[in-house]
Amino acid sequence: MAAAASSRPLLQPLAQASAHNQDGGAGSGLAGCGSAGAGWEWRLAGSGLWWPGGGGMKLLRGPLGVALGLVLLLSPVQTVEPISLGLALAGAASALTGLISYPRLYCYFRECCLQREGARAGAALQGDLDKKLFGQHLVKKVIVKAVTGFLNNTNPKKPLTLSLHGWTGTGKNFVSKIIAESIYEGGLNSNYVHQFVSTLHFPHAHSIGQYKDQLQSWIRGNVSACGRSIFIFDEMDKMHAGLIDSIKPFLDYYEQLDGVSYRRAIFIFLSNAGAEKITEVALDFWKSGKKREDMELKDLEAGVSLSVFNNKNSGFWHSSLIDRNLIDYFVPFLPLEYKHVKMCVRVELESRGYMVDEEIITKVADELTYFPKEEKIYSDKGCKTVFTKLDFYYDL
Repeated sequence: MAAAASSRPLLQPLAQASAHNQDGGAGSGLAGCGSAGAGWEWRLAGSGLWWPGGGGMKLLRGPLGVALGLVLLLSPVQTVEPISLGLALAGAASALTGLISYPRLYCYFRECCLQREGARAGAALQGDLDKKLFGQHLVKKVIVKAVTGFLNNTNPKKPLTLSLHGWTGTGKNFVSKIIAESIYEGGLNSNYVHQFVSTLHFPHAHSIGQYKDQLQSWIRGNVSACGRSIFIFDEMDKMHAGLIDSIKPFLDYYEQLDGVSYRRAIFIFLSNAGAEKITEVALDFWKSGKKREDMELKDLEAGVSLSVFNNKNSGFWHSSLIDRNLIDYFVPFLPLEYKHVKMCVRVELESRGYMVDEEIITKVADELTYFPKEEKIYSDKGCKTVFTKLDFYYDL
């Protein structure tokens, strides 16, 4: 893996034309047209602005032409006299200067390393979690406070490091996706969000040394390009022990390492490890007649971190990340109950534009298997297979 730290021309999203069509033909990256008065036409192409002059059409190439074209294109009045076009040329340079000096306008055309403000990201995060995540009151509370607080902090002492734990289908991947989307509109497809899957990216135990070097290089390169980079590590329970410790320096309390600050980055780890401990606590609450919603983070976090640290089948086994308290929050995902599965089915129906059919919702929920064997309280796959089972019913 190589670092993605390339620089790009500032106006490339606006002015780039295809290699085989430099004069703004069918392959142009940008096009627009309008009237410059009776018999006068202008056309904005990928390589500049076509405008009338000298008995024909002339091309004003480059950023100046594009800037003028944008002025004309965005103008509420799409008719100008030929003489006005000449006057507009004089102001095009200042328009271009303004375009360059206003990064948020540039970022309208191309993704930038500009995160949403903490308040906006927090509101988006809270809204999505409330609408789409069920049965995870602890997750909502911890994630919203941790992420919003971190984004609002202008001088964090270290990167934000979250470790999400729980059974398959309880929402770990889903929540990491929502976090990414709250900060970058592209979510997991953003240039500044990087996802690693242990079994895919680090499959061979004999290559751990190579993986360590590649991982450090990848993180260093991407944080150099964007301080607000997000790194997601999935299947931590399948990662080779010792590998994740290679990124310990990036998570520690350093102002800079080799001239790079990692303090604004976000690291998210996903793991099934610790799920047994979470279920044990949840069952104890249920058997004692306590409400699920009465569980607090303090009832679970210490037990989960200890369980993960001592789990030989976990990538966190005796990890210095835990030993040095570099993980800010161990976030427990509770096993989902029957009522939560039905909520998942209902929301999926609505998202597909189908009429909500309570009979189908019940049938899908009833098809899943539940544990423990006698009590049958929790879905053993969470909401993971809900969507494919729904496809079956609607295909019929």
